[in-house]
Amino acid sequence: MLVKLDQPSVLAKAIELVSELVTEVRIKVTEFGMSISAMDPANVAMVGFRLPKSSFSQFETRNEVLGVNLDNLKRVLKRCGAGSSLIMETKENLLNFQIQDRVKRSFSLSLIEIESEDIDFDTKVSRMEFVANVELNSIDLIASIEDCGVVADACSFIIEDGKFVIEAKALNSARSEFSGDEASIKAENCKSRYSLEYLQKFVKGAKLCDKTGLHFASDHPLKIDFRSPSMEISFILAPRVETED
Repeated sequence: MLVKLDQPSVLAKAIELVSELVTEVRIKVTEFGMSISAMDPANVAMVGFRLPKSSFSQFETRNEVLGVNLDNLKRVLKRCGAGSSLIMETKENLLNFQIQDRVKRSFSLSLIEIESEDIDFDTKVSRMEFVANVELNSIDLIASIEDCGVVADACSFIIEDGKFVIEAKALNSARSEFSGDEASIKAENCKSRYSLEYLQKFVKGAKLCDKTGLHFASDHPLKIDFRSPSMEISFILAPRVETED
């Protein structure tokens, strides 16, 4: 494999997000581009990331699977400056990096064996059914999740009478309500509750794009989509279902 990115910050930001869930991943490189599918150790959340072939200025590969430690990869990617380009090349059991800038710099990371289950994000998602599909401004989603984090450790996503509501209730409460003027809402009435600990990690991805897509159903997993012209990253989050004693 030999690939070149003229804007390595795209990969760096995505890897930062993926590392919120897992410490090691399989990076799959095929004729279509680069992708990651991973599930967190608690089996509560899942991430799918794609960097299409068109995002690379040079792309030579067979189908390859690269096991990497994300902390090590993040450290290397952070060394890329604003005007740097990045070449990644596999050789034997190494992933070699060349940062091309005023000075050419090189790094090598050892590839590792990943013990966790090899999952396919698209296959997992294809088994899920969503009755609510909402697209809203990313900045509004970030603010609403931050509001809920002030008062509780979980929040509800609600569709009621054509409106989308993000609400948290404990001793105190917070509520954001969106009509069709503030968001695109194609949904049936439903309600599901999700962990704010995870949502606060995920919405960091909202800074990568102007709009965020949300897909959910009553007491079903939530799918969050962040898409830009150069990449897409999605998260799945299991619902927090309240049990009665």
